[in-house]
Amino acid sequence: MESSNYPGIPAFSYVRALLGAHLAALRAAWRDSDRGASAVELAVITAIILAVALALLLVIKNFVHTESNKIHG
Repeated sequence: MESSNYPGIPAFSYVRALLGAHLAALRAAWRDSDRGASAVELAVITAIILAVALALLLVIKNFVHTESNKIHG
């Protein structure tokens, strides 16, 4: 997912970079057998993915509601 695919949405580049940084830390912790850090990193990554999914859900809901009003109104 490159930012050139989503030129109007710079947040995708930021989220990708943030996830990349956390994944790198998770891989390093996994290599060093630091299970506590791995659990924390996994929780952070999961929270970020959940936040992105919720934001996407709100965008889709808003779009559907707007288009529905155009059709019915």
